[in-house]
Amino acid sequence: MDYETVIGLEVHAQLLTKSKMYCSCSTDYANAPPNTHVCPICLGMPGVLPVINAKAVEYTVMTALALNCTIPECTKFDRKNYCYPDLMKGYQISQYDAPIGKEGWLAIDSNGTTKRINITRVHLEEDVAKLWHRGDYSLIDVSRSGVPLMETVSEPEINSPEEARSYLVGLRNILRYLGVSTGNMEEGSFRCDANISIRPKGSKDLLPKVEVKNMNSFKAVYQAMEYESKRQRRALEAGGKLVQETRGWVEERGVTVTQRSKEYADDYRYFPEPDLPPLIFDRKWIEEIRAKLPELPEARRERFMARYGLPLYDAKLLTSSKPLADYFETCLKLVDHSKAKMVSNWLLGDFSRLLNAANIEIENARVSPDLLAEMLSLIDKGTVSGPAAKAVFEEMFYTGKRASEIVAEKKLSQISDSCELRKVVKRVVADNPKAVADYKAGKQQALTFVTGQVMKATRGRANPALVKDILIDELGGK
Repeated sequence: MDYETVIGLEVHAQLLTKSKMYCSCSTDYANAPPNTHVCPICLGMPGVLPVINAKAVEYTVMTALALNCTIPECTKFDRKNYCYPDLMKGYQISQYDAPIGKEGWLAIDSNGTTKRINITRVHLEEDVAKLWHRGDYSLIDVSRSGVPLMETVSEPEINSPEEARSYLVGLRNILRYLGVSTGNMEEGSFRCDANISIRPKGSKDLLPKVEVKNMNSFKAVYQAMEYESKRQRRALEAGGKLVQETRGWVEERGVTVTQRSKEYADDYRYFPEPDLPPLIFDRKWIEEIRAKLPELPEARRERFMARYGLPLYDAKLLTSSKPLADYFETCLKLVDHSKAKMVSNWLLGDFSRLLNAANIEIENARVSPDLLAEMLSLIDKGTVSGPAAKAVFEEMFYTGKRASEIVAEKKLSQISDSCELRKVVKRVVADNPKAVADYKAGKQQALTFVTGQVMKATRGRANPALVKDILIDELGGK
């Protein structure tokens, strides 16, 4: 039987507030000693009373609006009861039937087309403590407990690992544009659980779903979804039976393994949190937040194409990161808008390559927009050739020096003296008789080869257009 994959994603994002969700403890715990950012409230001591973090509520409303959600007039918090060692109170203060945002959507790319994935809810809760496993025992660090945690739940409308990855990248991008979360999956501030099941093609009846946990990268989500989709199909083909359960992704082995039977809502015994009042939203306040939303990735992509004439490919990559898009527009304030494609080529080419190799973000690079703009100006004026500019830019990247300084130090100014270049061309022609013969036999690619040899001989300093003219003249024209 032919089956299709159905995936729903639950994404938890730590919010960038200064204090925790229900107490005043600092959320800046990452580099602090264990159990130092704690108080009786986040330790779960009896008799303590929580207080709602207003900034966390605002950030969640911002996200819900950016995801096209409806914001109800009233929301409330609930107790979600379960007994895990990382849950200090024995229950989590979360939201159940009255979330902050509901019925939204996020557009993703699917096989070259745009697909809307509906979002069931965006709600607010608290993070749990962190367990450190040490062989046959575990230690617990409570400093993370109580950090504001926003959960976004999609409808089960994702049909492939590729779509799941596209959804996660798009959601993280929005959170970063809003400035509400770092979205760093590897650091645990952006975490994903996936509900995956299969069904016969053409049917609406899903087979028992599996929740997959412990995926800490986009690659892990992709691989886990791919593995689990195949595992469920193989199980049915072998005459087995699927059960609703929670499985964990084991990256070292590339498999999912059973952890426990899947809980249902009734298992959590939800009831309204008695220590927190419901929140009644002022519609004027909601509209004020909506008016302050920044330009989001999709709108910025469309503007880049319309205003700067960029192709879709460039616009998508540039707007995939807010710092990258900001850098691009800052550069265009320093050079003419007609150079937009040129700026894009440098950012998406050599600059991105060097950033990836050094494992740093563009906002931390030594090459500021004004330094890049100056280098592009030198290319435009003919002071430095394109090939030489690559070497100049690499040194700029590692030293932070200005392009003009490097060009002067290394004597990389472009050679545009026709007499000087003709001498080099004659020497290169004499050293490459086969290429010359090929060119005269009608092989145009031979001219490209000989041009490259001239550029090599001049360390990339030769004016390429002038080199080509001189070469054609020396080779008898054509």
